[in-house]
Amino acid sequence: MIHGPTYSEMRDPGLLPADLRRRAQAARRESPLDPVNLFNITWHDDAGRVRALRLPEALTGVPAPIVLLYAKDFPTGAHKVGATYSVLMEHQLAGDVLPGTSTLVWPSTGNYGIGGAWVGPRMGYESVVILPEEMSAERFEKIAAYGATAIKTPGCESNVKEIYDECKRLAAQPHVAVMNQFAEMANFRWHYGVTGAAAAEAVEALGAGRPAAFVSAMGSSGTIAAGDALKARFGTRIVGLEPIQCPTLSRNGYGGHAIEGIGDKHVTWIHHVTNMDAVMAIDDQECLLGLQLVAEPAGRDFLASEGGLGDTANRLSTLLGVSGVCNILGAIKTAKWLGLGKDDAVVTVATDGLDRYPSVLRRLEKTTGPLTRDRAEARLASIFRGQKLDWITEGTVENRERWHNLKYFTWVEQQGKTVAELDAQRSENWWADQAALAGDVDRRLREARGW
Repeated sequence: MIHGPTYSEMRDPGLLPADLRRRAQAARRESPLDPVNLFNITWHDDAGRVRALRLPEALTGVPAPIVLLYAKDFPTGAHKVGATYSVLMEHQLAGDVLPGTSTLVWPSTGNYGIGGAWVGPRMGYESVVILPEEMSAERFEKIAAYGATAIKTPGCESNVKEIYDECKRLAAQPHVAVMNQFAEMANFRWHYGVTGAAAAEAVEALGAGRPAAFVSAMGSSGTIAAGDALKARFGTRIVGLEPIQCPTLSRNGYGGHAIEGIGDKHVTWIHHVTNMDAVMAIDDQECLLGLQLVAEPAGRDFLASEGGLGDTANRLSTLLGVSGVCNILGAIKTAKWLGLGKDDAVVTVATDGLDRYPSVLRRLEKTTGPLTRDRAEARLASIFRGQKLDWITEGTVENRERWHNLKYFTWVEQQGKTVAELDAQRSENWWADQAALAGDVDRRLREARGW
């Protein structure tokens, strides 16, 4: 049985034995499929620094520092690998699954499934990833390369009901365990304890003042749990993002959209919605056009010179995917909405990098044409610096109650939760207790490892 790091060690890899840390760092470069890479699941680089940068005001147009955690250097190129590992690690400790016997099913719209495709086989499990057929070609290629099988369900990013139906069919078979990111509290625990700590550390290291707001788009709603940790420590505001084309919390809306990884047309079990200060909706077309601006050579060159970004333009060209652009646009909108100043940091996340979107950019160019210098200038002015204060729904008492009640239709009517379980989530203590369980998990994992 293969064991990996504790929550504490993922939060601070300096806690690992020095020899193990060196072996893991070498394996990242020389043998990325070696299980020792489990110990590279951390926001920190080899020098112990959080992987983050402060976006220049020339891009954002706001005086408030926007701090971007970037995830492309995680073992799979996306931070969801932390959630997949934590979910499997907790199930393995509980004795629910056994390597060589259990088949793991990873329901996903992309990065969680890729994480499961990497983590499962590294820990000795046959893995099956379920995701919509309209997701980017690169996602399916990565799943196959990591040794897992993909099952395509009808639809796009927001067609999660179809994923659940396929999970139910597979779960009826012997020795099959569904690792449901939308319901597994280990997903919440990883982001609360690990991403939340990395966010606070990055703000301090970059001299960005105080963490005034945490902004994240919502897919499984794991990432936004980092905001819960920051709010508990600093009183940080929490802002969730969803697509205008699928405004589930904003308008009880539905529909397909193109921001892969978010906007899954339901409220997830692990989302602490009664702790949110606002929901903002972002246009998926602006996210696609914004990604083309930072990724294509014509846009990168314009941003570096006339746009005033300098070397940051080159860095951003590989660090962002569609949802990362969405998060930056939401962070800009949040800074404007709250009237934040130079000492009020807005923290957000680039959940993956450009490597899984070349096919998306090729499709975009067929419909919009190639990026030119004039188009680059217009997009910087309108999409980034010109974010408007529209599609903002404040987290009033009434709205938080509405967001919580929406869980009933997925979780009680469809997924077997009870009304009593749903009502328990109204208590702040319920969420605090869930976060605190990480300490007990760490203790049991150390015992299982024997060191």
